[in-house]
Amino acid sequence: MTDRPTLHIERQAEMTQVQLQGDWTLAFYHDAKAALAEFDHAPDEVTVDASGLSRLDSSGAFLLHKKLGAKALDNDSFSAQQSKLIQLVTQACERKVPAAPKSAHGVTEVVAQVGAFCTNAWQQQKKLLGFTGQVLLEIVKVGVNPRRWRFTALTAQVEQIGLNAIPIVALLTFLVGAVVAFLGATVLAEFGADIYTVNLVGFSFLREFGVLLAAILLAGRTASAFTAQLGSMKANEEVDALRAQGLNPIEVLVVPRVVAMVISLPALTILAMASGVAGGLMVCWLALDISPQLFLHIFTRDISITHFWVGLIKAPVFAIVIALIGCLEGFKVSGSAQSVGEHTTSAVVQSIFMVILLDALFALFFMEINW
Repeated sequence: MTDRPTLHIERQAEMTQVQLQGDWTLAFYHDAKAALAEFDHAPDEVTVDASGLSRLDSSGAFLLHKKLGAKALDNDSFSAQQSKLIQLVTQACERKVPAAPKSAHGVTEVVAQVGAFCTNAWQQQKKLLGFTGQVLLEIVKVGVNPRRWRFTALTAQVEQIGLNAIPIVALLTFLVGAVVAFLGATVLAEFGADIYTVNLVGFSFLREFGVLLAAILLAGRTASAFTAQLGSMKANEEVDALRAQGLNPIEVLVVPRVVAMVISLPALTILAMASGVAGGLMVCWLALDISPQLFLHIFTRDISITHFWVGLIKAPVFAIVIALIGCLEGFKVSGSAQSVGEHTTSAVVQSIFMVILLDALFALFFMEINW
């Protein structure tokens, strides 16, 4: 049978004695709180008599500590078990919570964020360089021993990366070529030089837009696929299973993807160049009355083959960077679905950023050598 908690107060000249009775437990929490509400003496002037206390749990001990204080509860009228409980509650109540660090504001926060970004970018580039060295070493080993080439995996990756991307690359570059021709014709017509729209389309797509659009499409399409595939394998411990079988995951999983990308992107770049020029040809034919024969004549006469090679040279470099970033981010996956999504996003962002950065560096280099 349980008794409701009660509290009897005996006032003396210099001391107030509090007698506790009943069950001071969570079941009677509100009753205990109401009983203590009648007490209005300073804790230093109180003694507690717990001889009539039936049961005590942490909720009751907390209320008593809060109202009477630790000094009043430190006496021999409590049982050993009750005294131990009161001691634990007292320690918990008196434990100091560390103050939350002040958040940075204004310039300090901006500087901290910039520093964290730079540090993270530096660490990422170090990991990418190390991973590049490992992949190149495995490619050399496979090249020395051709029997280690995994032609089935290589063929499957070429199909996935290259053949399956033909429709989207051709359509997008065709439309961009048409847009570039429209914009060029609009501006050049004001000077009576709309015939030079042919030169604008040919120069821009052979030198820049063809390889850049193809690389950005593969950065979004293929780098994300590499990260998701390898990340899922990492999460399912398939990569560890390969190591347990004595197989090198870089040789089995990364080398076919890198080589397939190096094969596919130059081919897609040539397709993008042709498709973009075709889009410009269509606009020149329909909007400027420049016949296809005249367009091709001007194109072959004025556009040097050097521009074609400048664009094509970039393709293998872009391909290697995209494939390495996609595979590296896949190996970074920690094991959860959220991690797969985060690293997939990171792979796409890093790949596009590196493609644009390298394209800018190539532009500066070719400008210096007058190509």
